[in-house]
Amino acid sequence: MQPLDQERIRDSLTNCSKGEAKKMTMPNLDTVAWDDLDFFGWVDPRAVNNAYLVLPYQGEVVGISLRMATPPRSKLRSSMCAFCHTIHPASDIVLFSARKSGKSGKKGDTVGTYICRDLACSLYVRGKRKSDVPQATETIDLSEKIDRMVLNVELFVSRVLVGE
Repeated sequence: MQPLDQERIRDSLTNCSKGEAKKMTMPNLDTVAWDDLDFFGWVDPRAVNNAYLVLPYQGEVVGISLRMATPPRSKLRSSMCAFCHTIHPASDIVLFSARKSGKSGKKGDTVGTYICRDLACSLYVRGKRKSDVPQATETIDLSEKIDRMVLNVELFVSRVLVGE
């Protein structure tokens, strides 16, 4: 992924107001390993139920504002991320919802999916971050895993943008 600056990220957000985009807390972009990312996601440290997802999408940079549900507390059960297919303790897979863009979002329509709580899917796929749960053995190679993850993220984003 190409490095992004704060202004580009704030301008990319499609499903929130400019005021909401201005209020979000940005992480330190100088420490981001952009080459390892297919999308950039983070949880707002000052508003822990708010998260953001930014990615190249159909030739543009698109950002999505997300709301994170309270995760279950169980460490005994496990769940799988809908984006990267990494298996985590159930407490590390969270329902993220996004208000749809456009008119349907203004009416309150949302879409949601269960994804890695830390939004580090690109790092899990590449083996640069490990889950606490043993992973299933897959017969596809790394590039196919990355392609599958990118497709899953793009499908989610397309569901958010359908309201435009």
